[in-house]
Amino acid sequence: MTESSDVIIGVDAGTSVIKAVAFDLAGNQLATSSVRNSYVMGADGSATQSLPRTWTDCATALRGLAEKVDGLAARTAAVALTGQGDGTWLVGQDDAAVGDAWLWLDARAAPTVQTLSTGAQERIRFETTGTGLNTCQQGSQLAHMQRTCPERLDQAQVALHCKDWLFLKLTGVRATDPSEACFTFGDFRNRQYSDTVIDALGLGSYKRLLPQIIDGSQETRPLLPEAAAQTGLRAGTPVSLGYVDMVMTALGAGVHTGDVGAACSTIGSTGVHMRAVTSDQVHLNAEGTGYVICLPVPDLVTQVQTNMAATLNIDWILSLAEDIVGEFGPTPTHADMMARIDGWMSRSRPGALLYHPYISDAGERGPFVNAAARASLVGLNGAHRLPDLVRAVIEGLGMAARDCYAAMGDTPTELRLTGGAARSAALRQVLAAALNTPVRVSARDEAGAAGCAMMAAVAIGAYDTMDACIAQWTTPLLGEPDPPEPGLVPVYERLFTTYRQAREGLAPVWDGLAAARTSQGA
Repeated sequence: MTESSDVIIGVDAGTSVIKAVAFDLAGNQLATSSVRNSYVMGADGSATQSLPRTWTDCATALRGLAEKVDGLAARTAAVALTGQGDGTWLVGQDDAAVGDAWLWLDARAAPTVQTLSTGAQERIRFETTGTGLNTCQQGSQLAHMQRTCPERLDQAQVALHCKDWLFLKLTGVRATDPSEACFTFGDFRNRQYSDTVIDALGLGSYKRLLPQIIDGSQETRPLLPEAAAQTGLRAGTPVSLGYVDMVMTALGAGVHTGDVGAACSTIGSTGVHMRAVTSDQVHLNAEGTGYVICLPVPDLVTQVQTNMAATLNIDWILSLAEDIVGEFGPTPTHADMMARIDGWMSRSRPGALLYHPYISDAGERGPFVNAAARASLVGLNGAHRLPDLVRAVIEGLGMAARDCYAAMGDTPTELRLTGGAARSAALRQVLAAALNTPVRVSARDEAGAAGCAMMAAVAIGAYDTMDACIAQWTTPLLGEPDPPEPGLVPVYERLFTTYRQAREGLAPVWDGLAAARTSQGA
């Protein structure tokens, strides 16, 4: 790092958008450049993305950043990468793509997951990785490819994830990070691959596909000349391979600031609920669900439960209202409808209805896994109106968050909140009361890019430790805590008991509806 190197670039390669974000060494955000990428959904449950196109989009985002930051190439001290988790990005001879990537949205591995989940080695696999088996994961997808298209695996030389593919294009190095490696194929206690896990997945003969593990908070690799030409950066610039986007977002938003019992939820299209613990404090639930994902801090991991759908439920109820209004006049914008939420909440009674927020066609994955699960409203009568339905949906998100944290052990002593929905005072009030804990919102706009940039800052020596970096980049951006409203806490305590009873009782109903859909060819 030279005296003039005062910028770190964090790249967050999401499913539909790739962002390149410039930060100064103190953690201040300078500029953002983004490019929409694309993926293809198939009738067979497939969800695929082009590897070459993803790299082109990444390079375009980096070049766009140079248009916003003067002298970016000369000022860049390091580039850091994070991206969408799970999925399978196969690379073969001469680092060429072996077909399109299977994304975390891909559902084709469901039959293989069903078989593996009943295997004799499933519990030991779960206890080693700390992670429940689902169709999103690379291990499940590789096992399914082995059963259905082994020639695809035979052409491959390495199995990567999205950010790993971009790291390969930038540095020429085939590698993954401890987070992706361990929650899929390894042991979160020692951060290495586990033969027990690989054998439980039936992938012993394809162990050769697993790349080396690199911790981007400890080491970097130089930017290749050809990648420098495509991105507009300087050859030799240090490149840090960050961890998966879930923990990078949580790191940037405050999942770990040294405060015991704090947790972090990202309320976006999906809901991600995380708590940071040492590896010996991990709570492995009887259901075998959730994730344990390493943090770039020695012996610190995150326990994670993820709702398949969070704000997608709010989008549904608002779209329903928009459609009805549009029948009689101009259709209001989604933003107009969002602005009315707090007003509707004030005209409704807490806990009057029960809503299960399983609006996704893929069902639910946290804290239970059931592809047939669907959303439901319970308790309707003729007096209920739109404000009551809106409140029920938002309360359903609060109940789902509590359900997830209950599966991880103790209730958080404080919740840090990030994601677009964090701006809603109504949602913050519901979450605080549902969990009976104060809620604080992070002012960090691009938490995922910031998280991986923090790793690079430590790797190049700008900070001695990750904790020192967190103290400057993360803690000062946490807002004042919103305490739970005392009158709502007992209401939501009773509602949660009913919520759990109803969702457990609805399982056979979901199965029956799924069978009906299948028989009708839906």
